[in-house]
Amino acid sequence: KLCEGILNILEKDTKTSCQVACLEALRILSRDKKVLVPVTTKRNLQILMRLAKLDTVEDPLERVSEFPVIVEALKCLCNIIFNSTVAQKLSLELNLAAMLCNLLEKCKDQQFVGDIKCFDLRLLFLLSLLHTDIRSQLRQELQGVQVLTQALESSLSVRWMEEYKAAEDRDRPPLSLQETDCAIEALKALFNVTLDSWNVHSETESHQFRYMAAILRHCLLTTGPTEDKTEELH
Repeated sequence: KLCEGILNILEKDTKTSCQVACLEALRILSRDKKVLVPVTTKRNLQILMRLAKLDTVEDPLERVSEFPVIVEALKCLCNIIFNSTVAQKLSLELNLAAMLCNLLEKCKDQQFVGDIKCFDLRLLFLLSLLHTDIRSQLRQELQGVQVLTQALESSLSVRWMEEYKAAEDRDRPPLSLQETDCAIEALKALFNVTLDSWNVHSETESHQFRYMAAILRHCLLTTGPTEDKTEELH
């Protein structure tokens, strides 16, 4: 009942601070699988998707004041998808993966969107891990390899010397914690999406995998903010 009450409040147009507080409470409650059973419905997932700006295909990310709401809504979706098989099935019906790819595109060349990008990638990782149909959808319909590779390239701030050769800057400072976390989430999602890619059939796919290999090589030469984070990245 508490979760349902929170979602009823979130369905209304309330102040940003109220939305963030409600989402933080829901995020904590959503760690409990028993609590999730009665509230994992199409309507409730759509409420969270709207708050995460996943239902607006065209609208750019402009209002920085809304960013904390987007991040908390994505965190809630991560917990719910991870803990609920019903939510995993509904996510395919609601075309959640396509909306997440679209949100990633909106994050390009934007400031202050690091957390949005990171939890978007984490949710794509979870969907590709837990739902084989979504894994196939990402690979075949949504150009998931390209989208995720570009997200990884952006997180690592890759500069190119040649088509498949990244610049090596040995004096470059370590990645920030946020950049490292984004890169790690992109790598995990890429692993899932490319898991069954034993045969590369087209010239486009061949280019994509050579491009990804160059970025992965660059990743191995990159350091994170701490030794543990560097190890996790590699």
